[in-house]
Amino acid sequence: MLDVRRLRLLVELSQRGTLTAVADALSYSPSSVSQQLSLLEREAGVPLLVQVGRRVQLTPQALVLVEHARAILDRLEEAESEVARSLTAVGGTVRIAVFQSAAHAVVPQALTLLRAEHPALRVEITEREPDVGLFEVAARDFDLVVAEQYPGHTRAHRAELDRVHLAADAIRLALPPHPAARSAGLSAAARLETAANMAWVLEPEGTASREWAEQLCREAGFEPDVRFETADLMAHIRLIRSGNAVGLLPDLVWAGEAPSVRLVDLPGHPEREVFTSTRHAAAARPAVVACRDALARAARATATPAPPAPAARSVSP
Repeated sequence: MLDVRRLRLLVELSQRGTLTAVADALSYSPSSVSQQLSLLEREAGVPLLVQVGRRVQLTPQALVLVEHARAILDRLEEAESEVARSLTAVGGTVRIAVFQSAAHAVVPQALTLLRAEHPALRVEITEREPDVGLFEVAARDFDLVVAEQYPGHTRAHRAELDRVHLAADAIRLALPPHPAARSAGLSAAARLETAANMAWVLEPEGTASREWAEQLCREAGFEPDVRFETADLMAHIRLIRSGNAVGLLPDLVWAGEAPSVRLVDLPGHPEREVFTSTRHAAAARPAVVACRDALARAARATATPAPPAPAARSVSP
């Protein structure tokens, strides 16, 4: 009979691509992974791996086995969920991957709700970029991911994951809160154009938010002068508030608190979608259901329009 733990290693290799990546993900040594896969080959009675240069490649027979192994792992996860649903209390551990602004705005309130309602439940939170988090949920490194999607940008579809809407998060132009940044009386499009000659702070190249921001500026007729590049939106706020940059900020970063910069509506009032994803096999697990419910309630609590920016201060531009 085929060993389930070895089958999982084969699935991991099909997803991660190298023995080293599998070893790192599961805290094994590469030699141990290789040895276990050799034993699986012996159990299966067919070659599963071929050496191609310095890497290994799955044979056609291995790919057939991977599909069956995924189904077996899903059924085992479904069985665990059904056993958990027979219990009266929600417990166990849920590992959640979140992107930064969700960790800042939604997670603390959700954890407070879960601690009050399900004290036996342990929740572990790790910050991950959405694409990485989605991959790692599919790979069973996490049970749930909170991810986002910008207008006009679609993420790779993963058939093994579901997708549940969490919030619509408005994105606005953020300007320093002093007289030089005031743009009252201008249209939304003109307001964006007033930032054409200013220094910008944006997220790193290659991220969905960066690609969307650059496209928005190009549609307004200019290329943003990006002098500051960081994925830390708290750093964005500080750079903008101090008068050193302008940028684009989602309302979620304020977590229901009054913004400390001047916010201006953008043309078309764009929003990013915030959503959660888990494996279909884990979606009915009581602990995952409880976490999704708490996240949804926390998101509703913070999904109010951003309050007015503070009044302009009497300082030199």
